[in-house]
Amino acid sequence: METISENKCFGGTQGVYKHTSSACNCDMTFGLFLPEEAIDGPVPVLWYLSGLTCTHENAMVKAGAQAWASEQGIALVFPDTSPRGAGVADDEAYDLGQGAGFYVNATQAPWSEHFKMWDYIAEELPSLLAEKFPLDMDRQAITGHSMGGHGALTFAMSLPGRFKSVSAFAPICNPTASDWGRKQLAAYLGDDEASWDSHDAAILMQKNGFDGPVLVDTGTDDQFIDLLKPEALATAVAKRRQEATVRLQKGYDHSYFFVSTFMEEHIAFHATALYGE
Repeated sequence: METISENKCFGGTQGVYKHTSSACNCDMTFGLFLPEEAIDGPVPVLWYLSGLTCTHENAMVKAGAQAWASEQGIALVFPDTSPRGAGVADDEAYDLGQGAGFYVNATQAPWSEHFKMWDYIAEELPSLLAEKFPLDMDRQAITGHSMGGHGALTFAMSLPGRFKSVSAFAPICNPTASDWGRKQLAAYLGDDEASWDSHDAAILMQKNGFDGPVLVDTGTDDQFIDLLKPEALATAVAKRRQEATVRLQKGYDHSYFFVSTFMEEHIAFHATALYGE
């Protein structure tokens, strides 16, 4: 593992690291914020999954999360959103290929050689973090924005017992019924739509639910709200009678101005779950 940078940040350290990924068959970069408490021993972990076109860097520099994570003594992990490099398949469209991994394991050419983001986030990166850093992997939570909110919800509901809590900012809630989803799931997973269901938060909510607290915020002025379909997730939550807070925030859009506005509340929400036992 190569250290790209380490900077003092709110009493802790904001690092950026690169490593060779066996899951994605290329080099991958991630950000990790360690609060000051990590000097004395392992600290709880909050994963932040970013959205379309993003890298590890977007939330790391725009979300204002480190200040609140430092206050709560929580580490933040900022993975990349896809494999990258000259030999990695890509597409001219912003919503497919590099920067748009959708947190799935691709089975279709040309994507299947590198696009194994499910295995990378669920297995490889957690193992690397546990080996290299003072993190308490028994206390994990997960959040994300847009495509990353989709990822956060689907990981949480598919890996029972892994995460104490899950939240999302403007998540893609029902990708099997959205142009932000159908295109990508068909490209990565093929035309068998039954295989898509395990990556749809609304479907997973009805089928599995989540054994813990859920918090979802979406802006009423989100320019992509018809693609996000928050109503599908809200309906699934109601049908399952799942413990959840699903909110529409008046006047907010899809930007990091929205994310940063509610970041303090989301981190406090996760801190309650992470320190609750």
